[in-house]
Amino acid sequence: MEQKRPSIPMQVQAFRRRHWRPSWPWTVAAALVALLLIWLVSRWPGQSTPQTSAPVSETQVAGPPCQMGNPEGRFTLTLYADLECPFCRSYFPVLKRWVAGNADVALQWHHLPLAAHEPAASAEARLAECAGQASGHAAFWQAVEWVYAHTRSDGQGLPEDLRYPDLTPPIEQCIASERPDAAIRAQTAEATNSGVTATPSLRLHDRETGKAILLQGPIEGDALLSAMDMLAARDPAATPTSEMPADVVGDMPR
Repeated sequence: MEQKRPSIPMQVQAFRRRHWRPSWPWTVAAALVALLLIWLVSRWPGQSTPQTSAPVSETQVAGPPCQMGNPEGRFTLTLYADLECPFCRSYFPVLKRWVAGNADVALQWHHLPLAAHEPAASAEARLAECAGQASGHAAFWQAVEWVYAHTRSDGQGLPEDLRYPDLTPPIEQCIASERPDAAIRAQTAEATNSGVTATPSLRLHDRETGKAILLQGPIEGDALLSAMDMLAARDPAATPTSEMPADVVGDMPR
């Protein structure tokens, strides 16, 4: 009698094995179908969550520094400017045309509102900065051009009844926040630490040689080309801290 007892659990185990083998593929298939349904529901139009719609405005943000021209060009030309500076106002369109005609140059803006032009200079810088943060580099340059076209300069600012025509809710929200102030303060401090105290000033950087020259004043196109030649020739006079006024650069042989 006792020798027959082991046959009972063996039959049960055999029964379980026979029923388990065909059932597990259906279980896996059901799990996969359930996961597929969950994925389809999450992707169904009209069912998007705030997490999927929130980053839309963030994808439009193209933070500082704002550039125009060829971002892959060999030379980066940084313009230290004040939106209330009358010299910057007259020089900016000239420089913009020159950059457009030189495919190996990218123009980069650097805020430097001067104390003598406050509070108008910083207010206008905040408008341009917020336009760039909300809508990208092209919107930033558009705001700069608009300010220069309408400001009375020398700290007098924009007419009181004048409103920026492309003022959108994201730009308004940015202006009401502290985001533009942080960028403007950082760029102003960087300029001061680099020895830049007047506007307009330019820093020409050769990305290939790593050399740079600080140029003071509204620099003519021929002088800029001379500076580019000097950096490209690895002139020992051009170091990362070189500083030259416009008249010196203009006298350099080409």
